[in-house]
Amino acid sequence: MIKAQIQDKELLEYLEALPADDMIHFTMANGRVRGAVFAGTHFVNTMRAQHNTGILETYILGQASLCGALLIPAVMKGREHLSWRYDVEESVAKGFNVEADSTGWVRSYLFEDHIPVEKPLESWDLKPFLGGEGYMTIQTARPGDKYPQTSSVNTTGNIADDLVFYFDRSEQLKSALTTSIQMDKAGRVIGAGGIFIQVMPKTGGHSSDGKQNLGAQINSSSDNDEDEELISSLEKSFNRSPSLGTWFSRGKSAEELVHELYADLNPVVALHRSIVYDCPCTKETFIKHLKALPKEEIADIKAKGEDITLTCRNCGSVYTVSPDEI
Repeated sequence: MIKAQIQDKELLEYLEALPADDMIHFTMANGRVRGAVFAGTHFVNTMRAQHNTGILETYILGQASLCGALLIPAVMKGREHLSWRYDVEESVAKGFNVEADSTGWVRSYLFEDHIPVEKPLESWDLKPFLGGEGYMTIQTARPGDKYPQTSSVNTTGNIADDLVFYFDRSEQLKSALTTSIQMDKAGRVIGAGGIFIQVMPKTGGHSSDGKQNLGAQINSSSDNDEDEELISSLEKSFNRSPSLGTWFSRGKSAEELVHELYADLNPVVALHRSIVYDCPCTKETFIKHLKALPKEEIADIKAKGEDITLTCRNCGSVYTVSPDEI
């Protein structure tokens, strides 16, 4: 990827003073709940610079890309690559495509580069732009897989809610996810991030002291009551979460957020990791594709003697290839 430079000097000064992006993985409630928080202000600004998006386009693709980052801890259990297509043909925005890799990068693009807006926005509700009959498909692939694993669900226009429905449908696990982007009056992204939590199933067997683990009595009424109390506590804490965009715009950390929201569930941070907006595209890859064209087309390119300009749709990088390089 050719990294695009942010030209806004005021934004650059602001970002330099802001802490670096950070994703944390955590557990709580003695391992019954796992989650991740992503502080992604720099991430979203990189995405915006790469695609040169307007305010609405930044908000939609930014939310999608933040969700893509959170899919890394939510879905991946090892070396994996994920592709997520959100397709609403009849909507104004049409949809988007996001790819995420377990090594820690995300790339994405909108199906419509410029989304028409007929009247001033009254809210940041995305349903007017992504609503309608649509579907989303998530594919995951591991090294050695002959075919990727694929799952699809219908969409509503609310990106985070649709992912939660996907988790409920595909994994039968209670989940919650939200993302947020804060902009200043000039439309600059000054804060962005997301949070994902999931209640894990109980496991059977015996503990180190020989006592039966809770999984062995998972159908008992006492255990059901315990689960209901846990879920109720999680919902209350999740619903009182501050705007994550505002939180991260103030320089606060992902770890501070978890400990403030879920102090009563004894959260334990297991891992800090870097997630970046990046793309593995290179000029050499595009040249390789050009060399694979039919001989007649290659001869025509060389006969014209003109440079070819190629744009990577996934990240907006622009490559110029001369006929002599093919």
